Amino acid sequence: MTAAAAAAPRADWSARHLAALLVANIALAIGPWSVRLADSGPIAAAFWRLALAWPLLLGFALASRQPLTGFSRPIWLAICGAGIAFAVDLASWHIGIGHTRLGNATLFGNSGSLIVMVWGLVALRRAPNRFEWAALASACAGSAILFGRSIELGAGTLAGDLFCLFAGFMYAFYIILLQGARAGLGSWALLVWSSAIGAPVLLGFALLQGEPVWPHVWWPLLTLALGSQIIGQGLLVYALRHFAPLVIGLVLLMQPAVAVLAGWFAFNEALTGWDVLGMVLVAAALVIARAGERA
Repeated sequence: MTAAAAAAPRADWSARHLAALLVANIALAIGPWSVRLADSGPIAAAFWRLALAWPLLLGFALASRQPLTGFSRPIWLAICGAGIAFAVDLASWHIGIGHTRLGNATLFGNSGSLIVMVWGLVALRRAPNRFEWAALASACAGSAILFGRSIELGAGTLAGDLFCLFAGFMYAFYIILLQGARAGLGSWALLVWSSAIGAPVLLGFALLQGEPVWPHVWWPLLTLALGSQIIGQGLLVYALRHFAPLVIGLVLLMQPAVAVLAGWFAFNEALTGWDVLGMVLVAAALVIARAGERA
């Protein structure tokens, strides 16, 4: 899942922009694997993801001379609300990762683009066009298949899917809250403040749940912080503005594919033909939703 949204995309990409986009999606797809391997609690792992990455994010923001203060009160309120939404997003997603398959977690966790599309239709008070109907139909059909397969595997797996889907809703809420503030907020500054606000919220959640916070083994958390929050988010910040939404949506398909391979390799998560069909339908919905985006 990403904490940065694309600015108005341009078709001026080069090989290094494409490489950055591909590496970013691979790094983000490996994030759930790191969450599974961490010996802290899942919410505590989300806290460390933000806390360990924060000094580097601050350094990048200062180096790029992005303003970190001096915002108006409405922008500060939007930033605070978005930081809390981002924390709830990560907490719910990390809980879901522990209960469902990595492919499902990645797909439902990335459902924010589709949810924002639906919110846009409601805000504009208009009916969906044919592409949006196709995205909705594909998402509903694919989700029904995946939820059905999760029910067959057990109630815990279904609960994991629902936690990850709720994370997608919270990420959409995060994007919506920042729509007005994004013009005056640099990408690194946005990550600095969303992390600074979200980290203590996540630590509070972890302590309330009685989770182990201090890990015995640090490398999974360091991999999560550097891979997801620095390499993944940072390369997306660099690359997204250079691509059309359709290209972004197609490359987004790498995340569930890599997550499925990681689940099979590390956790022996087998897939049936129905699982593949459900994932393809949900992934197609995300691509269609991305393709329908407008600057």
